[in-house]
Amino acid sequence: MPYVLIIHEVQDYAVWKAIFDNAAGIRKAAGEVSYQLLKYETDANHVVHFSRWTSLDNARRFFESPELIEIRRNAGVKAPEFIYLEEIEQGVL
Repeated sequence: MPYVLIIHEVQDYAVWKAIFDNAAGIRKAAGEVSYQLLKYETDANHVVHFSRWTSLDNARRFFESPELIEIRRNAGVKAPEFIYLEEIEQGVL
């Protein structure tokens, strides 16, 4: 299963979140299957977006698209770090 981990700082979480929510349709159409949002314990503007995708190629195409680059700029995203991952194992303890 392909996943993407994005770590980024945003100027204002509430502004970023509204734009993130508005992009749900294009994220789904691009191949995002599910997501989790996490924040740093001491900084609500430092966001971790962990998502499952139909393929890493779809994820890369989406995250590197000019449309998404512009959306990130409008959302106040600062220097995102993208980590593309393939699942090895999953378990519950």
